Amino acid sequence: MKIGWRLAVACAVACLGVPTAAQTGADLRARVAAWVRAQQPALVNELVELLSIPNVAADRPNIRRNARHLEQMLARRGFAAELLETDGNPLVYGELRVPGATRTILFYSHYDGQPVDPKSWKQDDPFKPVLRTNRLDRGGEIIDMSRLGTAPGGAARRSERNHRAVYEDDWRLYARSASDDKSPIAGLCAAIDSLESLGLMPAVNVRVILDGEEEASSPSLVPAIARHRAKLAADLMVILDGPIHSSGRPTIAYGARGIVTFDLTVFGPKAGVHSGNYGNWIPNPAQRLAALLASMKDDSGRVLVQGFYDALVPLTTEEQAMLEAVPEDTQSMLRTFGVAEPEAAFPMLQAGLQAPTLNVRGLSSAHVGAGARTIIPDRATAAMDIRLVKETSAEDLVEKVRAHVRAQGYHLVAGEPSDEDRARHPRLASLVISENVMAPFRTRPLDAQARRVATALEQAFGDAPVQLRTLGGSVPIAPFIEALGFPAILVPVVNFDNNQHEENENLRLGSFFQGIEIIAAILRS
Repeated sequence: MKIGWRLAVACAVACLGVPTAAQTGADLRARVAAWVRAQQPALVNELVELLSIPNVAADRPNIRRNARHLEQMLARRGFAAELLETDGNPLVYGELRVPGATRTILFYSHYDGQPVDPKSWKQDDPFKPVLRTNRLDRGGEIIDMSRLGTAPGGAARRSERNHRAVYEDDWRLYARSASDDKSPIAGLCAAIDSLESLGLMPAVNVRVILDGEEEASSPSLVPAIARHRAKLAADLMVILDGPIHSSGRPTIAYGARGIVTFDLTVFGPKAGVHSGNYGNWIPNPAQRLAALLASMKDDSGRVLVQGFYDALVPLTTEEQAMLEAVPEDTQSMLRTFGVAEPEAAFPMLQAGLQAPTLNVRGLSSAHVGAGARTIIPDRATAAMDIRLVKETSAEDLVEKVRAHVRAQGYHLVAGEPSDEDRARHPRLASLVISENVMAPFRTRPLDAQARRVATALEQAFGDAPVQLRTLGGSVPIAPFIEALGFPAILVPVVNFDNNQHEENENLRLGSFFQGIEIIAAILRS
């Protein structure tokens, strides 16, 4: 799908004035959708090829393979593409200058993914994509991708009109980063291809920055922003990350929560001791940690740490109206996730997204399963995170959690407790921030650049996009806004039920194909 941009320049320049009805809005979407239908095998194959390269941030050799592969994908679309080296993993950068364009959009995505536990996946290898007829929990069966569109009687349904394979919208592609965040990158490239096929170019200059450490809190990104200010300048940043609204309608989020992660450890004896010989006498750190965690939240899910919500301010009338305009699909979502009811403190999802969270993301103490031993463990650790909203400070909330731990009778140590610590303090714990803090951000919904995108999506899809004040996840965007001064929005394009960050991550193909239409509309905004 090599792009002959130079051959299209004359037409593109002519189209940069007032677009005709045949080139904009619903008609443009229909023409892009038709192109996508015709190109489904090639689009899926390119994504499968990308997903087949392991992409855990700590795996430096494979991360560089990803970066080179993405650099080539951009170059094939006419981008001036290069790797921006950092102290960690490289950033992939591309620029497509459009004759006559007066605005620039900077697209951000990331190409690294969460670590994997292959034993927990329902396939041989999380980096060998598997296509299924539906979600695993809905009985999705494996489809032989090699036979799609090539052999009669294969897994694909045949179109009577053109006798080629048709990919069903509800088919799911299972692989690490299928949704978070490689498919939006492939979708952006496909959107560029679709416009070229129609004799069009984007109506804006396009810059792309692809992060190789987002899932590791992007430690190399902030220094790179300072070094490459000129390359990263734009009128608007569009972040292609996060899940689309559960209704499947195009979605814009005007902000995202930040995150701070930490490990909370409660210490017991110097080494694990026999639970029969010393039970009822040596305190058990796992049970103490459980009690400590229970003291942090009430049964409704409201955080009990003193002052945890103090920084929040009441929503304005306009902000409250924005929340209420978001379609609620609570019962359907609960069924999807297999949960009977939400937290009583925040029964409406949108209300819950406006407050900071205190989350236990993992627990560890001694051994379980076949390796379990009859011991009192030496320690117990909770890996925790706080999702931050714009009004909150990571330092302030972490200090409030520290104060809560002390109020429960614990002496906090900076590392391993010394013999003197053990002799003086009956309750010992540590609280250590484990990764870089990612700050929250929020853009005004009425920002002129953001409104252009909202209008373009409304024209293309015939209805206003779902508009979210804040997306629940975190992205490393605040430093761009602070250093470079442009607004940013998120435009998620993947299904909400994608097992993001978990085993069996998946992408609904219908969402992938619609995402190409969404990105094409933005490129022509």
